[in-house]
Amino acid sequence: QVQLVESGGGLVQAGGSLRLSCVASGSIFSINAMGWYRQAPGKQRELVARINTGGATNYADSVKGRSTISRDNAKNTVYLQMNSLKPEDTAVYYCAAEVTKQPVPMYWGQGTQVTVSS
Repeated sequence: QVQLVESGGGLVQAGGSLRLSCVASGSIFSINAMGWYRQAPGKQRELVARINTGGATNYADSVKGRSTISRDNAKNTVYLQMNSLKPEDTAVYYCAAEVTKQPVPMYWGQGTQVTVSS
């Protein structure tokens, strides 16, 4: 079992920045990759950014160039730095962990709300 706890969400004006954090605990040795997803009201949950154990990253086109995912292995923490935020970035952001060879999240955090005002 892997437990994930997100923090760092909040209300920010358009053009501002936020850094989300996700602390993993439990069977962290089983984690192959971690990612940030988001879900806006009335929309499906979508991948925002992902980082694997080798450090390779990928981003949604909508956040590419504005967001950076990183990890601190010593703290079992993954970060999502988001800059130049837009109102359309408003969503609940979830941290997720993959523990199998398939790039499918098996564990989820509780989510943290990000609201960007225009």
